[in-house]
Amino acid sequence: MGLGEAVRVVVAGIGCRKGADVGAVLGAVDAALVAASLSRAALRALATSEAKAAEPGVREAARSLFLPLLTAPHAALRRAEPRTITRSAASTAATGLGSLSEAAALAAAGAGGKLLGPRIAVGPATCALAEGAAS
Repeated sequence: MGLGEAVRVVVAGIGCRKGADVGAVLGAVDAALVAASLSRAALRALATSEAKAAEPGVREAARSLFLPLLTAPHAALRRAEPRTITRSAASTAATGLGSLSEAAALAAAGAGGKLLGPRIAVGPATCALAEGAAS
C-alpha cells in the first residue's frame, strides 16, 4: 500500500430477534464472511442499533470475537437506510428499517461505506458486511 491510500475496514452489522443466542449471531457473522470470501480476521467491529446492543447474544458475540460493539443511533440508521439492499417486512415492522443489519453496517462504516452484499439470515439473526475507510 502506498502513501495516501486509505486503509479499509470491514464492519459486521447485526440484526436479530429478541432472545437470539450467541450461536445464532456468530452463525450469521460466519455465513456473511463466507459469502464475502473473508475470514473473521478481516472484521474490525460489530455494529447494531442501541436497542439490539442490549441483547445478550449480540454482546457475547462481540466479546467472543474480541471486537468492539458499536451502537448506531436511530438517526444514523435512518440516514444509512437508502443505501441498503434488502427490504424485509419483518425488519420494517420491528425496527422501521428494511434491514437493520445493513443499515448498522453502513452507519458504522461511515459516509463512504459500501455493503459487500445483502444481509445473510441464519435463524433469528442477520449479518451484513460493509467496508469503509479507517478513521
